[in-house]
Amino acid sequence: MQSMKRRTATRTAVLAATMAGALAIGGCSAGGDGETEIDVEAQSVGAMEEFAADEQFTATEPLEISMLWTDWPEVPVTDDWEVFDVIEERTGVALELTHVPFSDATEKRSLLISAGDAPTVIPLVYTGEEEPFVSSGAVLPISDYIEYMPNFRKYVEEWDLGEMIDRLKQSDGKYYMLPGLQEVSVPVFSMIIRKDVFDEVGAPAPETWEDLRTGLELIKEAYPDSTPLADGFEGQSMLNYAAHAFGTQAGWGFGDGTIWNEEAGELEYAGASEGYRDMVEFFHGLVEDGLLDTESFTAADAGGGAADVAEKMAADRVFAASGSNGTVNEFATALDETAGAGQYELVQIAPPGGEAGMLVEPRNFWNGFMLSADIAESPNFVATLQFLDWLYYNPDAREMLRWGVEGETYDKAADGTITLKPEYSYDDFNINPDGATDIKTDLGWANDVLAGSTESRALKESYNAPQFVEYIDTVLSTRTPRDPNPPAPLDEAELEQASLLSTPLSDAVRTATLQFILGDRDLSEWDAYVAELEAAGMTTYVDLIDGARERFAEQNG
Repeated sequence: MQSMKRRTATRTAVLAATMAGALAIGGCSAGGDGETEIDVEAQSVGAMEEFAADEQFTATEPLEISMLWTDWPEVPVTDDWEVFDVIEERTGVALELTHVPFSDATEKRSLLISAGDAPTVIPLVYTGEEEPFVSSGAVLPISDYIEYMPNFRKYVEEWDLGEMIDRLKQSDGKYYMLPGLQEVSVPVFSMIIRKDVFDEVGAPAPETWEDLRTGLELIKEAYPDSTPLADGFEGQSMLNYAAHAFGTQAGWGFGDGTIWNEEAGELEYAGASEGYRDMVEFFHGLVEDGLLDTESFTAADAGGGAADVAEKMAADRVFAASGSNGTVNEFATALDETAGAGQYELVQIAPPGGEAGMLVEPRNFWNGFMLSADIAESPNFVATLQFLDWLYYNPDAREMLRWGVEGETYDKAADGTITLKPEYSYDDFNINPDGATDIKTDLGWANDVLAGSTESRALKESYNAPQFVEYIDTVLSTRTPRDPNPPAPLDEAELEQASLLSTPLSDAVRTATLQFILGDRDLSEWDAYVAELEAAGMTTYVDLIDGARERFAEQNG
C-alpha cells in the first residue's frame, strides 16, 4: 500500500499558465449512435469483466488514479486519515492527490485544466462550471461513456432524474460532468425561527411572507429593542429562497440572470422583472418598519455575518434568520449560554410562499465531477469509469464515505438505523460530542470533497437531527419546486460574449437590490435602474441566451 506521503504529494503544476494554454485532445472516431468509440479490449486494463449496479468494484490489478483535492484550512488531510486506505483496500485503487487551497480553489482548478496539468478526476464541480472547458476539449464528454456506469444509470432512473440530466447537455448535445444525485431535493438554506417566541406572541409558524411580517410585528411589540429578522449572509441567502415566492430568482440563486416567462414564452432578465421589484419592495418595507436587521444584509461573517446573528439570537434581538441545519446547531449553542438548554425551541421552516405560490427552488443536483479528456486514451479508462461509478453512486460506498467502516466506526441496525460508536464523534452534526476521535477531522470520513455528493433519502436522514427530517417532510408535502429554466447551452463564441455582459449586469443588480432594500435608493428610481441595465446590454444578453434556447429546442425536438 502506498504511503500517505506519496498519496498527498502535490504534483508539479504550472499554476502561472493562462486560460489560453488549453489542453489539445487527439481525436476519437464517433460511432454510429453518436457516441465515441473506444478500444474496449485495450482500454479495460484493471476493469471488472462483469460490473453491475450495487456491487463492490474491485480492480483486477492495482490502479493509481489522480484526483484534485480542495483543502479546507480547518480540515487538513493528515497521515491518520483512513478513508484513502479503506478505499484502496476495497477497490485496489490508490488515489494520488493534487492539493489546491479552498481560498482560491476555483481559480487554481481553471489554471490546471487550461494548462493541461489537471489530474484525471476533478471533483467538487457544480452544474454550469464545466462550460468554460468544453470547447477546448480539455474535459471528457462523459455522456459518451455512461454505458460503463451502471450505478449512475440505475439511480438516475429510480430517482426520476432523466430530464434533469438532459439539461446538462451542451450545445453539441453531450454533457461533460456527472453530478451528485439526490433522491430528495429540498432547499439547504431556509428560515430558522424561535418557535417558542412566535408562540408566545400569538404568531403561528409562517406559511407565507405576509404571515411572517405579521409575526415580526407582534414580536417587535413584545421586544421593542429587537430587529427580529436577519440573514447573516449579506442578504444572498434570504433573497435566494424568498425570490421564488415572488416569481423570480435572486441572491445565491440568481444564476445567469435569465428566468422563463411562461406567459410570453421566452426568457427575460430576472433583475428587471415585476416579481423582482415586488420582492425588493417587500423587504424595503421590513427595513422601514424596523423589522429587518440591516447589518446582516451588508456585513460578511467578520462582525455582522452569521456569527453575529447567532449572538443577536442569543441576546433576544433576532428571532428569525437564514440558515441550514448546521446553523441550527450554531444558534442552539449560543442560546444554551443565555436562555439555557431546553428553554427555547428552534425550528427550520419551509421557505414561506407568496404571490407566485408555495414555491421553492427547482429540484437540483449536488456537486459531482469532471474528467480530464486524456483519460480517454488510457488503458485503464474503463476501470476508472467503473471505480468512479462505485465511488460516487454505489449506496454502500456513499454510506462508507459518510460514516466510515461498519462495525468499526458505526453500527447499522436491521431497520437501517445508523449509530456512531461512542468512542467516535461527528462534530459537524453534534453527534457523540464526547467521542475522542472525530470521523471527519481525524479519519477523513464525511469529508467535503467526496461525502457531500450523491445521497439517498435514508442516508441524508441518517446524520441529520429529527427536526431536519421534519423539515424535509414539510417541504416535500407543502411546497412545489419551481420549474427550471429551459436549457440554453451556448457555443464558444456565445460563451465569450455572455461572459462580457453577465458580470456587469449581475453586479449592477446586486448593488441596486441592496440600495433599494436598505433605502439608499428610492423605489421611484426603479425605471431608471432598468434603463441602466438596458444601457449595460441587458436586451442583447437576454436575446443571446434565448436564441440558444430556441436553437437547442429545435435540435432536440
